[in-house]
Amino acid sequence: MPTIDFWISIGSTYSYLSVMRVEGVAKARGVRIRWRPFSVRSIMIEQNNIPFRGKPVKMAYMWRDIERRSAGYGIPAQLPAPYPLTEFDLANKIAIVGETRGWCGAYAQATYRRWFQEGLEAGSEPNLSESLREIGQRPEVVIDEAQSIEIEVLYRQATEEAKALGVFGSPSFAVGHEVFWGDDRLDDAIQWALHGRLIY
Repeated sequence: MPTIDFWISIGSTYSYLSVMRVEGVAKARGVRIRWRPFSVRSIMIEQNNIPFRGKPVKMAYMWRDIERRSAGYGIPAQLPAPYPLTEFDLANKIAIVGETRGWCGAYAQATYRRWFQEGLEAGSEPNLSESLREIGQRPEVVIDEAQSIEIEVLYRQATEEAKALGVFGSPSFAVGHEVFWGDDRLDDAIQWALHGRLIY
């Protein structure tokens, strides 16, 4: 079965749209999703790319755009949500733990649902512990592991791998060395995984 690497940073607003639907879409189309958490924030800072802070018109558009697209997908959303995340790195280091244990996708969906539907900031309490308990994990154990040197190394390595691949935003989808940026490029990534080209 073809595989798509789903490069995801919890903290990216538009990633909500992909996180909540990517598994279902991929299964229906016959492709496998590999969750790849990383730090988009460090890449964006390095590139001097700060998309919304200090840009109220653009931020208002972003929230309305996500609201429209969520409705189109049938995904609930109560917006605006808290942004940016206070505990961005912790949220993503926990996703790294999840990647190593096989529950990254379940965690991402749980934490984004609480963030975008209940206004509970991802990476912070009560979202953090509630999301981990929901997917059958012990918060104190996972949080402790997420703050370990080993996970810090994996987090940095994943971010460097994303950067080397040419990933500069989240969500991004990669089929080999072909990168597709943005929720609206999921179908393109699926076509490439299945056919090695785009068919319009």
